[in-house]
Amino acid sequence: MTLTQYYVAASIDGYIADPEGSLDWLFQFNDTTGVGEHYRDFLAGVGAIAMGATTYEFVLGEGGAWPYPDHRTWVFTHRDLPVPEGADVVLTSDDVADVHARMVEAAAGRNVWLVGGGGLVGEFAERGLLDEIWLGVAPVVLGGGSPVLPTRLPGTWELRDVTRFGDSFVELRYAR
Repeated sequence: MTLTQYYVAASIDGYIADPEGSLDWLFQFNDTTGVGEHYRDFLAGVGAIAMGATTYEFVLGEGGAWPYPDHRTWVFTHRDLPVPEGADVVLTSDDVADVHARMVEAAAGRNVWLVGGGGLVGEFAERGLLDEIWLGVAPVVLGGGSPVLPTRLPGTWELRDVTRFGDSFVELRYAR
């Protein structure tokens, strides 16, 4: 069964990017024991990706090769944005519910990953299309920035798993 998952990391105070939109505070944990392998295992279970324009532009701004060469990626935007050569990127302004069906089909039994900002994730959740939240928590306090979820999600979530990485990083896995 295909699940739609929000896999994200945040500061202790609940921000995924600092006030300048930077993730530099997070990159220091890339070498934490087990984090890289865990991410690769997660990505192996992903068949399709969705992200908003801000996240997409951030990824493009990092330079280098497109990081998701084996995944069709839908970018929700109302603008004409560049697409890296060879990347399977679909720019769309369609409603998330309509696109979600196409994403599930493209995922071919694997999962759909909602990458980046919580605004788009909130749109999926409001339509009942969010199954899991995988929330990494880094031991930093940013004091502001982009929140994990800028909207209220009705109901409660069940804690399914807690994974500790090294002596500083933890992941909480929630499901509906």
